[in-house]
Amino acid sequence: MSLLQNLDNKLEGELALLVVVGSVNTDLVVHTPQFPVPGETRLGSEFQLFPGGKGANQAVAAARLGARVALVGKVGHDEFGHQALANLQQEGLDTTHVSQHPAAASGVAVITIDAQGQNTIVVAPGANHELLPTDLDQAVALLEQAAYLVVQLEIPLPTVVYLVKWAQRRGKPVVLNPAPALPLPDAVYRDLFLLTPNETEAQVLTGIPVQDLDSARAAAQVLRERGVQNVVITLGAQGAFLHTATYTGLVPAPRVEAIDTTAAGDVFTGALAVALTQGQDWEQAASFACQAAALAVTRPGAQASIPYQHELVSP
Repeated sequence: MSLLQNLDNKLEGELALLVVVGSVNTDLVVHTPQFPVPGETRLGSEFQLFPGGKGANQAVAAARLGARVALVGKVGHDEFGHQALANLQQEGLDTTHVSQHPAAASGVAVITIDAQGQNTIVVAPGANHELLPTDLDQAVALLEQAAYLVVQLEIPLPTVVYLVKWAQRRGKPVVLNPAPALPLPDAVYRDLFLLTPNETEAQVLTGIPVQDLDSARAAAQVLRERGVQNVVITLGAQGAFLHTATYTGLVPAPRVEAIDTTAAGDVFTGALAVALTQGQDWEQAASFACQAAALAVTRPGAQASIPYQHELVSP
């Protein structure tokens, strides 16, 4: 399915629909001059509470950057869950299929950020791990309307596999951000329109340490050989390496001073999906996504850092 064909999926007078299937978390953030080593206690500076979760982050990024977005996910029937739903609705997302589990707690991520803006993250998935294939069956009417489906790995892998297979049968292009990294079944690769790993995730998937452009090219080639139609490996401050059907090469990122890299990959993936629904070519789309991610790392928080469409220069 070509990008132009995807644009034909629009309802007349409306933007094409992006459906994100994924996690919804609350981020508990502590800043510290240095990360503690095992067994060590360090005093941090400030504590912050942010809405997060890879699915929610990518959905909010896409909405702020100009897409019509629906989210399929699950939260707890608790204060974090109520607040998450209110935040998502305030962002203009369709949350009809973000359900509240009666027993599981909402997902949380405990994030530590050092003086250089790097982070460590521990996620307690909670209700996110109760997002099952049956939930996708209940959302099938929504999924059928999608121009693109976007998914990550903070929900159960069987649910991801089910979605990818369902989408393949219906000709729906799937964008998979393989984070947090874990090995994927071989069949998943063959059914993916786009895979967007970072360096660490690309190494987990391919066994190739991604340290420069040559190793990024080698890892992307392995993923293409497994059947992925298009691969974009994010390389932090360098930008993104693309290996697609029509473009191969590095798209550089703007130079910025990073203060918090939390959700940079989510912003990139959400922005890239938006650009593709708008019919931009691969180089344009990746440049737009690099701009969005670069701006996000200059701000604290996950969803709090996500830029709006008017802040970026569209190709």
